Amino acid sequence: MFNFGFSELVLVGIVALLVLGPEKMPGAVRTAALWIGRLRRSFNTIKQDIEREIGADEIRRQLRNEEIMEKFRNAQTQIQNTIKEAEKGTEEFTKNVELEARAAAGNFSDPQAEAASMPATASADAAALSADQESALVTPVATAPAAEAAPPNAHS
Repeated sequence: MFNFGFSELVLVGIVALLVLGPEKMPGAVRTAALWIGRLRRSFNTIKQDIEREIGADEIRRQLRNEEIMEKFRNAQTQIQNTIKEAEKGTEEFTKNVELEARAAAGNFSDPQAEAASMPATASADAAALSADQESALVTPVATAPAAEAAPPNAHS
């Protein structure tokens, strides 16, 4: 704080002795020492309060950062789970579309092997399509000759 050397302190003491006199000098020194002690304690108390506040603010900041990071991790996990579910749904949808395309094309080389590789809903759909396709093959469809099927021409 202040840089007083020994020679300056001796000079202040001699001036104080001359001004106050030898009778009042010990009381003045005690009073000055008490005031200096009180000032030091006040400064130390203020310093400790400020340090505590700074420390508390830092702790609050750290807790807030940790809270934000935890929310970020939770959101990240939820997003990853949603992506996995979407991928799984896309795979099932693709398999179902492929199965329906094969059924529409009449390309059933091994329906049991295909049904085993498909999910439960896809194999049920395949079985339904397969049964419909088989019934269409077994039931003959009566077709009229082309001449009879054509509507009569009103102009002739």
